[in-house]
Amino acid sequence: MGSGTTSQQLAQIVIRGLQAGRVVEIEGLGLFYPDAEQGLRFEPCPAPQVFIAYVKEDEAAAARLYTDLRTAGFNPWMDVRKLLPGQNWPRAIERAIDSSDFFIACFSTRGVRKKGGFQAEIRYALDCARMAPLDEIFIVPVRLDGCEVPRRIRHELQYVDLFPDREHGLRQLIAMLRHEQAARRSMPYER
Repeated sequence: MGSGTTSQQLAQIVIRGLQAGRVVEIEGLGLFYPDAEQGLRFEPCPAPQVFIAYVKEDEAAAARLYTDLRTAGFNPWMDVRKLLPGQNWPRAIERAIDSSDFFIACFSTRGVRKKGGFQAEIRYALDCARMAPLDEIFIVPVRLDGCEVPRRIRHELQYVDLFPDREHGLRQLIAMLRHEQAARRSMPYER
């Protein structure tokens, strides 16, 4: 069956649903609503925002993860890609963490013992996670190498390894993010 036929069939399903007065959702695309004036109204599903926390020494690995998440349909947030000149960066980072759907902490042997912004971001994310429903995944620890994840994190959260098989770890991460986002859509709550 050609893609034209599939597109036509999909369009017919949407039209029939709207004519019946129903909202039609196409996962990953958005919602179609019946509209008396225009026939239909479309609201795209916003891509889930994923905050990426890392130490400066791991910027290349974090940038690669940023690109992979963007390619997979997420809206990653990384300081060097999103902060604007003159912006109050500590406040902008806090706002980005607050508004994110997920917080990925990139751990490495270079980063676990380093003091500074990375540690502050993790502490802030832990505070934000306390406000989320108990069964919701917010913080996702990711190991970039064979480092030991800090005790406070490893005793509560399962982590994903992006080594030695990065592609396998990345598939696990993306599958989990998609699964969690789908679960959130089916159980709406107010943030």
